[in-house]
Amino acid sequence: MNIQIFGTKKSADTRKAERWFKERSIKYQLIDMKEKGMSKGEFSSVKQAVGGLDALIDPNAKDKDTLALLQYTAESGKEEKLFENQQLIRLPIVRNGKKASIGYCPEVWSTWE
Repeated sequence: MNIQIFGTKKSADTRKAERWFKERSIKYQLIDMKEKGMSKGEFSSVKQAVGGLDALIDPNAKDKDTLALLQYTAESGKEEKLFENQQLIRLPIVRNGKKASIGYCPEVWSTWE
């Protein structure tokens, strides 16, 4: 398995995801979204794996102004706007090759083993 966890150190769900993989001795790579966001390819792959753009958006994001702007953006520009403002993405994003999950989802990760 080639596990990548996209999250932040302050995110409780990111820490829980890290603990879940550590407890099972599964190696993973943590990518801090505050320091380094997702590449365009990673973003597209995750979007496809989780079922579209709307699944990526965190309705509880702190940046309410950009979140509101995103809701009223045309579908064609929504992906670019979300890619530019990755702080609006629900965390953690856990990738295993072409598979991905959003949020704390041990029931999904256990099927990857």
